[in-house]
Amino acid sequence: MSESSHGQHHHYAWWLIMCLCGVDYFSTLGYQPSIAFEGAGTLAPLATLVLVLVTLFGAYPVYSYVAGQTPDGVGSIGMIERLVSGWKGKIGVLVLIGFAATDFVITKTLSAADAAAHLISNSLFAGSAPPWAHNQIVIAAVLLLLLGAMFLKGYSEVVGIATVLVIVFLGLSFLIIASGLWHLLTHPALLQQWFAEIASGTYHLHEAPLEGHGLWVALGISLLIFPKLALGLSGFETGVLLIHLVRGSDENPDDEQARIANTRRLMLTAALIMSFFLIGSSLVTGTNTIIPADELRMDKDDAGEITFKGKALDRALAYVAHGESPLNISPLFGPIFGTVYDISTILILWFAGASAMAGLLNMVPRYLPRYGMAPEWASAYRPLVIAFTVINLLVTWAFKADVTAQGGAYATGVLVLMTSACIASLVHMQHEASAGADHHLLKRVAFALITLVFIYTTITNISERPDGIIIASMFIASVLVISIVSRVWRSQELRHKEFRFADDSARMLWTDICAEGAFRVLVPHRPGHRSLDEKEAEIRQRHRIPAEVPIVFLEVHYGDTSEFANAPILSAKQEGERFVIVARDVVSVSHTIAQIAIEMCKLGRPLDVVFGWSQGSSLKLALEFLLFGQGDVPNVVYDLVEKAVPDTGRRPTVLVG
Repeated sequence: MSESSHGQHHHYAWWLIMCLCGVDYFSTLGYQPSIAFEGAGTLAPLATLVLVLVTLFGAYPVYSYVAGQTPDGVGSIGMIERLVSGWKGKIGVLVLIGFAATDFVITKTLSAADAAAHLISNSLFAGSAPPWAHNQIVIAAVLLLLLGAMFLKGYSEVVGIATVLVIVFLGLSFLIIASGLWHLLTHPALLQQWFAEIASGTYHLHEAPLEGHGLWVALGISLLIFPKLALGLSGFETGVLLIHLVRGSDENPDDEQARIANTRRLMLTAALIMSFFLIGSSLVTGTNTIIPADELRMDKDDAGEITFKGKALDRALAYVAHGESPLNISPLFGPIFGTVYDISTILILWFAGASAMAGLLNMVPRYLPRYGMAPEWASAYRPLVIAFTVINLLVTWAFKADVTAQGGAYATGVLVLMTSACIASLVHMQHEASAGADHHLLKRVAFALITLVFIYTTITNISERPDGIIIASMFIASVLVISIVSRVWRSQELRHKEFRFADDSARMLWTDICAEGAFRVLVPHRPGHRSLDEKEAEIRQRHRIPAEVPIVFLEVHYGDTSEFANAPILSAKQEGERFVIVARDVVSVSHTIAQIAIEMCKLGRPLDVVFGWSQGSSLKLALEFLLFGQGDVPNVVYDLVEKAVPDTGRRPTVLVG
């Protein structure tokens, strides 16, 4: 897809976008069963059931609400931006973008690492591949490069491939899980063995949060440890970020209400499908029956070197598909079927980064360039794909393509975004209720409870896996540093977006002022300090301006100074022989004065812009300019007009006295 075409709207059926989101969501089956057993032991099915209930009755209702409020695809981050204005809102958005970047980038690198693990573990590949191809870092890097190349090709190809991969992968996974469930049902002694272990408190956990045994203790432990399975919640944020790609109706693809309804259908369908696969896979792989517990275990020495790694670790379903289970699950399973399943798993894990890449490509251009916190090229499609691919390679190298090492960061990114979505929905709902909207108290209470569940889940995950918040903090720090440097670097851009007008009469008077070219002196005036009569008398005396030379005064009133692009609302009034231009909702005084002066010079000879001296230290003035659009106004105006108008014969003259 070219950069120009990226800005156009391409609409797809909801189930196609579900497959694009699903390559992330569904592909977690490649490693989720192993992570579930690592976190919950043989309580994995019970903890997974809790996870499914949180998904269907927590995550889905929240993101259904988010979809209804953001049909333009801004997601929960956009909701927070609308709820909190000014620098507080900008900093909050930047922090969330840091967590989102953690989520999306680790999605790609973790999935590529797990795909590499599946490939290297395949006996056919291991026996025929050259020695360099046995390096997990190299394989993961190659997969990430191929993914970037695919995105450079275009979105349509990405959606089409995602659809095929999801259908094939889910079909093969269904065969494995259904066969495993059937084996458990037809061999009740296996389930009795699992029940006996649960009843006796043999959970195969490193450290249980509760002591004792029995069903109630098992349920209590499952409620406490289900946050360790949080990777199974991924996919919802990407779903609302890609809502703008969902076709509304056949008659009107841009129908917002139909698009919202189809996006909700997308998320619900994906959640129901994934719920079956999560519960089914946990029963097949996490009960110490079909897969022995030791095969899902990994031991390390004091130096962190791996001393033992089970054959099913990071590839539990593939272990069953290869017929490696000590039980005879199905005559279909063996090296051939296992290799076919490996191929489908590797491909969907490789492609899992597609939805994450799509989320990044939708999120970053929407915020950072508009904030002045990224270069203009960050709005372009191809440079972003290349930049993200380079970041993915660096992260893969830093983590040595280790799936387990990246799990904490992935879960942290996912949970923080989901918690922010809960909070944004609850606050938005409360604001609407205060404004008289019909939001029942029961619904708000339900959303408050959901929010508490996600806050608990996030805090638990961070406390037990602090590496996740450390890694996320690195992403956040990178986003903040890049944003600050870019904002400083781009502060001298003219930043002019447009002139808006208070009404038609203001537009006409402004047009007349510019067209006549009779006004050659522009005097910025700060309202409230002194009267215009006093200001005019002083200006004429200091600069020896004759009485017959007309002066135009300019009053500037601030808007949200944290914004970057300047689009002042102009009005004009005449007081006797004196004209006053009033600019409101400006983000920077200096830029507004420069823009107005340049516009007034377009049809006539250059005018003089007359200032008084700016008071204060250089550092104080510089900070005021960067943060609040004030500061050393005369010097900044001079720099702006010098860069914007190379022709000295048409450039406004800046006078300070």
